[in-house]
Amino acid sequence: MMIVDKALQFREDINNPIRVGILGAGYMAIGIVNQIERYTPGMKVVAICNRNLDKAIHCYQKAGITSVMDCEDDTSFDSCIRQGVAVVTSNPELLTQSSEVDILVEATGTIAYAAKVTMSAIEHRKPMVLMNAELDSTIGPILKHYADQANVILSGSDGDQPGVIMNLYRFVKNMGFTPLVCGNIKGFLDEHKSPADMDAYAKNAGQNVNMITNFTDGTKIAFEQASVANATGMGVSKRGMNAFRSQEHIDKLTDLYDVEELKAMGGIVDYVVGAQPGPGVYVYATTEDEMSKEYLNYLKLGKGPIYSFYTPYHLCYFEVPNSIARVFHFSDPVMAPIGGPVVEVITTAKTDLKAGQTLDGFGGYTSYGQCENADIVRKENLLPIGLSEGVVLKRDIAKDEVISFDDVEFNEDDFIFKLYEEQVNHFFPENKFKKPSLLKH
Repeated sequence: MMIVDKALQFREDINNPIRVGILGAGYMAIGIVNQIERYTPGMKVVAICNRNLDKAIHCYQKAGITSVMDCEDDTSFDSCIRQGVAVVTSNPELLTQSSEVDILVEATGTIAYAAKVTMSAIEHRKPMVLMNAELDSTIGPILKHYADQANVILSGSDGDQPGVIMNLYRFVKNMGFTPLVCGNIKGFLDEHKSPADMDAYAKNAGQNVNMITNFTDGTKIAFEQASVANATGMGVSKRGMNAFRSQEHIDKLTDLYDVEELKAMGGIVDYVVGAQPGPGVYVYATTEDEMSKEYLNYLKLGKGPIYSFYTPYHLCYFEVPNSIARVFHFSDPVMAPIGGPVVEVITTAKTDLKAGQTLDGFGGYTSYGQCENADIVRKENLLPIGLSEGVVLKRDIAKDEVISFDDVEFNEDDFIFKLYEEQVNHFFPENKFKKPSLLKH
């Protein structure tokens, strides 16, 4: 992003920094604040919102900022920012509404909370960068619809795998090649791991155990690849993706796919487990141009018909300032849904479950997520894992069985449920949402 550094230096030189508000104060938020405050010219974190204010203050302190003000009303909030004082608050509406905040970064990893904040940001025409594949893959299409109506940018982020894949996808496509596989490289996978299994690892890493479990059981990569699918129009070739296991370099795995099958499907999202370079991402592409084939062979990419392009790392929060600048300064979203859902992340039983049992959401004990094409999700009325927390089972579910809306009782008043219902009815008018049974109060 060489153009970004020049633009940010210009903003620094004229003392007109991009004023950033951060939602969330967890592991990623700490890194984002540190990166902006210590190493990014032309940008300032003017406010952090978190339900636990001590954690928000800690974010600033880790970046060397010790003078922080707690503001819970709009007058003091705006006044502190104008005076150059770092602000923390528990009220997200102050960030979404304030004229003293230019752009927001959503880094909570939640769905219901993040959905409400995102809708408020859209209502007040505040651009937002999402570090939240969970939200994007669950209701990103309807949020993007509202953002388009309000003429405001809602974007994924550089640094996390989906954004890195999208940058590589755009790079490959811009050279005239046809992307066929947008892939992720994962180091380890066990769909049945529970928070109890991952507790020691999470404590050692200083991270939330449910998030670590979400990484380990494959739900996170499903969220990420669903986001990529919805931003490219690519589907999955099978439920759960192929998840090929190999210790080889990604360049040597092109023969796992048939080029004609990939073309017929319009390309797919996928991932491999254990391949090199990990944890990186890849795009497999093809070309019909004979001159391109000649030069690709000369440049050591082989004779095709599938060519391997990869990025050997993803740098998480280090790259988030690039996303902020791209969105706010250049109106260039990193990634966003191009229409209705193409792939969704469905709920699958992690163990044998009983009627009357309450599901505990992603990263928990009861279920894991798998990618499935949206048309099949609609046909089978399957339950997205992003909506699963707190629903009650109406029947026994066997281990590794997928769960549908027909199998659960639901709280109809749930905000995220209403947005999902609206998303289905907007993008699938011929197959409108079949409401589940309501929870008995």
